[in-house]
Amino acid sequence: MNLDYIIPNPWSILEEGFDPDQVKASESLFSIGNGAMGQRANFEEAYSGPTFQGSYIAGVYYPDKTRVGWWKNGYPEYFAKVLNAPNWIGINVFINDEALDLHTCKKVENFKRELNMKEGWLSRSFVATLQNDIKVEIYTKRFLSLDIDELGAIDYSVKPLNSDASITYRPFIDSGITNEDTNWDDKFWDTLNVSHENNQAFIQAKTMKTDFYTCTFMESQVFIDGKSVIIEPIINADANFASFSYNYNVKQNETYTIHKFGGYTVDRNHSKSELVNASKAVLEKATKSGFAALLDAQKEAWSQIWDMADITIDDDVKAQQGIRFNIFHLNQTYLGTDAQLNIGPKGFTGEKYGGSTYWDTEAYCIPFYMATKDQSVARNLLTYRYKHLEKAIENAEKLGFKNGAALYPMVTMNGEECHNEWEITFEEIHRNGAIAFAIFNYYRYTDDFSYIPEMGLEVLIGIARFWHQRATFSTDKNKYVILGVTGPNEYENNVNNNWYTNYIAQWCMKYTAESIDKVEAEFSTDFTRIMNKAKLSKAEVNEWLEVANNMYFPFSEKQNVYLQQDGFLDKELITVADLDKEERPINQKWSWDRILRSPYIKQADVLQGMYFFEDQFSTEELERHFDFYEPFTVHESSLSPCVHSIQAAKLNRMEQAYMFYLQTSRLDLDDYNHEVHEGLHITSMAGTWMSIVEGFGGMRIKNDTLTFEPKIPEQWKGYSFKVNFRNQILKVSVNQNETQFELEGNHDLQILVNDNLVKISPNNLVTV
Repeated sequence: MNLDYIIPNPWSILEEGFDPDQVKASESLFSIGNGAMGQRANFEEAYSGPTFQGSYIAGVYYPDKTRVGWWKNGYPEYFAKVLNAPNWIGINVFINDEALDLHTCKKVENFKRELNMKEGWLSRSFVATLQNDIKVEIYTKRFLSLDIDELGAIDYSVKPLNSDASITYRPFIDSGITNEDTNWDDKFWDTLNVSHENNQAFIQAKTMKTDFYTCTFMESQVFIDGKSVIIEPIINADANFASFSYNYNVKQNETYTIHKFGGYTVDRNHSKSELVNASKAVLEKATKSGFAALLDAQKEAWSQIWDMADITIDDDVKAQQGIRFNIFHLNQTYLGTDAQLNIGPKGFTGEKYGGSTYWDTEAYCIPFYMATKDQSVARNLLTYRYKHLEKAIENAEKLGFKNGAALYPMVTMNGEECHNEWEITFEEIHRNGAIAFAIFNYYRYTDDFSYIPEMGLEVLIGIARFWHQRATFSTDKNKYVILGVTGPNEYENNVNNNWYTNYIAQWCMKYTAESIDKVEAEFSTDFTRIMNKAKLSKAEVNEWLEVANNMYFPFSEKQNVYLQQDGFLDKELITVADLDKEERPINQKWSWDRILRSPYIKQADVLQGMYFFEDQFSTEELERHFDFYEPFTVHESSLSPCVHSIQAAKLNRMEQAYMFYLQTSRLDLDDYNHEVHEGLHITSMAGTWMSIVEGFGGMRIKNDTLTFEPKIPEQWKGYSFKVNFRNQILKVSVNQNETQFELEGNHDLQILVNDNLVKISPNNLVTV
């Protein structure tokens, strides 16, 4: 399989030539979404070759029962699955009664697929010769509307090239679908009703166990050479399926087109009894507007997103394509309009990881959404966690914690833990720290402290209580230790004193105490309410600080570095450079036992802590730890290259920073980890944005001031980005000689550039 088949282009993802071996990979790469729903780039017509069919509705999931050989106390009862939703995109095509199927065609020529990121649509074109020797030209275009987020639209055309032909379109909707990723082959959907009238069809279905009620709908119109034709369709329906059949005798070189409108209405947004009526209202808007007008609205909606979120790169098409691909998919996955939703690691592109919420949101995604949208979007993501606080307390209680200690889940749909690997579920507790850090990071960036007295302080108290109870006093070390954990580097399980975990635990307890003092001083009413609700005393806070101030951190005097965990130097320290390339990726080639005994690091661990808390460490300390740990890092987590790129840039190692940037930005486009067929790495895409803005742009907040230390790879002539900083838009343009700043806002902004104070006035270009 050719892993480098995507054609470099600044605004589009392009594939030319049909290769059955690339179908599943392309289904991932060309996925489309609009925040409310999404789908893999499956063909509309039938395809009998290997394919991964997937359409998904945001927030709709199923609790797939966990497979465990023997029960473990506190073990999650289920693993939440993002559900493959009923299929609305299908259009079976018959030419002289033979099904169009690229897997069985005699010949496929001029195949081209395009995901146009600038305008938000997916197209495909090809010439096919069928077994019956009819040669046809096909063109399709589809999109999921940003304006009407329950609606998708398809334009599908067939032109017979070598003779007249009888062509039949059979658009359908189908709820008899299964998940690619399932533990027990359970039935996930219960179809309640299939109905149709005129050219409209509806399938009402609900999920088993979770009882999400949905209506999948469609309506079609047909045209000859652009002119509407009225055909009375033949209707076929059964318990899970409805199709309409539109047959027409098409002359050679005439174009027969179908416009299909479809999508989902869900009881998250409508009452159960009104789902069909809500679907009819969507279809009325769609047919009244027509495909062309809906597409124009789509282009305008994406234009507004790109106006704020775009990053330009001059003279490096692969780098440019990579960053836009990442920004595009982040916006397809989550737009910030619904506080009930979050960002799944695969978005709408696959089913791995259950489509659920991880600590990735707080650690990687919030900075992107804070800077490229209104701050309310990031606040929604924080509100999501506040609403799950009671569940986080329940999760901790199941593991034996008391007194309102909160352990946020590693993976969740509704606040309950639903991850089913013990070494992560019970031990990867550092996720609590990322949630606390996001609260701090939001205030630091937006200057909006109000979230903390309103919601955030209760979250911080629950997290601080957890860390206080999770630490153990070691009489041998005369320090507090944290035993039996897994850090961000998941290639070490059940270790003692993971440095990152201990450090973020200490920081959380101290930051919570500071926040309590600030709320007491400035928000006395909230302070009283929270103290009473949490039953918190100053004595308890002092107990946290006793643990925090006496936390143990493993350190090697010989290496002069903090150790990733107590036993790290007991390993055979062979660097990645000395590892046979045939052994990579080790997570696909080695046993788990061998990985755990090796020194190899899946992702930044000590360096992750130094990224979060950069101002607590000198540049010399960062350099020492980078030089020690990076040679052992295999970067087999999608979250690893971005942190290394940012830190390499800080250390002025621009070639290394650029290499890591390409790896993070083209992780899926070039399939670095040989798994793109399973779906894309959505949350790490925010790290790609950080690689440019925080890495090359050097953007930080220091002492309440926006600061930059701009750098540029030698491969680029220039680059630019915008950030929304405290409701003013700052555009930063960097070239090899200078950096320019432009401000859209109402008042002057003081920033630091390479430690020099610079004042920027609205609509004035400032060159540094």
